[in-house]
Amino acid sequence: MNIFTKDRALFVLGILICFAVAGVSVFLEHQIPGELLGASIIALFAGTLINSFFCPNWIKPALKFTSKKILKAAIILLGASLSVRTILSVGKMTFFVMIFTFAMCFGAGYFIRKLFGLNWKLSNLISAGTGICGGSAVAAIAPVIDADDKDIAFAMSSTFLFDMVMIALYPLMGKAMGMSDIGYGIWAGTSVNDTASVVASGYAFSEAAGDFATMVKLTRTIAIIPTVLVFAWVGIRMKKRQMQATGQGKKVNMMKIIPWFIGGFLVLAIINSVGWIPTSVSGVLKQTSKFLMVTALAAIGLNTSIADFKKAGLAPMFYGVTIDTLVTLTALVVIIFMGKM
Repeated sequence: MNIFTKDRALFVLGILICFAVAGVSVFLEHQIPGELLGASIIALFAGTLINSFFCPNWIKPALKFTSKKILKAAIILLGASLSVRTILSVGKMTFFVMIFTFAMCFGAGYFIRKLFGLNWKLSNLISAGTGICGGSAVAAIAPVIDADDKDIAFAMSSTFLFDMVMIALYPLMGKAMGMSDIGYGIWAGTSVNDTASVVASGYAFSEAAGDFATMVKLTRTIAIIPTVLVFAWVGIRMKKRQMQATGQGKKVNMMKIIPWFIGGFLVLAIINSVGWIPTSVSGVLKQTSKFLMVTALAAIGLNTSIADFKKAGLAPMFYGVTIDTLVTLTALVVIIFMGKM
């Protein structure tokens, strides 16, 4: 076997290892009571643990391909599960709360990140995960802004830790404040990060609150579309400035720097919004997207070690907790003023 064939074989083996970690993670997700621990975070932490003790150099090219290319494929397929029509089914009151929580995430985050010394990519990944839908938002925005694998891992970990605490505290706080099912559903649906965590905290309060919180969360997920577009625009502007600063020419070919996968993502989202994708097909594409995303996060974990977390320190966690707390309070205040408590 010549060198080229051997390298190719190792490359394929590396990708298969990522898929294997993803498969085990999905299996473990379903073994955990209530599925409180998502496959994405299991894959991320499992990969990190493996890399901290054993991860040969030959697997690095496969990890790069999986964490970049396969992640982009997952984002494209994610568009097939998004529908703008969902927003209309929930009502203007939920949308109003989300406007304030998004403003808090990215507005306050812009200033708070400087206190913790975080780079803008990491802080915005955490803000997106907090304001939109946890790991899916982090994964969707990461390739648009060329975020490092380590930043993705830190952002995922930050949102995950907050969710684990809030699953237990939200129902207790909601009942202590005497919230209604609708009020609590809006609160949990707009301020808890990951979908599984929203479902868990919602149904822990009541079945009606769980149903409404889940619907609110689906509406909130739609925000991925405009958020990705905004960050794509920011990324394009930054690349344009870098190219001009390095003397690569005054004219910049925008078609070469616009993220190609954004087009596929938007096309599927639009097609699904007008009802051209059957529900059964949309469901399959959504599950495929989820598994590919878990696979990409396994690769990101395999490219991150415990030492990287130690080097980053507690700043990303403190930043995430601060933003999450502000979003929680903001959503609660808006709900009170709206008379939906």
